Amino acid sequence: MTTTVKIVNKSKNPLPAYATELSAGMDLRADLEEAIVLAPGERRLIPTGLYVELPDGYELQLRPRSGLALRHGIGLVNSPGTVDADYRGEIGVIVMNYGSEAFTICPGDRICQAVVNRYTKVEWIPVDSLSETSRGEGGFGHSGL
Repeated sequence: MTTTVKIVNKSKNPLPAYATELSAGMDLRADLEEAIVLAPGERRLIPTGLYVELPDGYELQLRPRSGLALRHGIGLVNSPGTVDADYRGEIGVIVMNYGSEAFTICPGDRICQAVVNRYTKVEWIPVDSLSETSRGEGGFGHSGL
């Protein structure tokens, strides 16, 4: 299934693209004039130079890249980040260095993945009680190790 999304690219980077035929996400790249260094524990808003117009009923999720997370401890503070269909500003990525060493982000570096998802709106129905289930109120760790 394919969905069309309008995009404005003000960066020097190519448009996001799928790396393989069955990829769910596309890499977004840093739109920087010069490299920046993230110290351990530091977070920065990284511009992408991209602006999108999503169809009604869709969102764009920003997710960490697994290789950056595994090798360098680089992630996204608000993962997944959500770009709503009515947002028209530049897509920015809040990158965090969870690692123990400084990490350099260079112009054009792939900094996160973007996944377009369809979503459903909810209408809440206030009630006094909920139906019974075998799980009940069992929460964190209720099913054991």
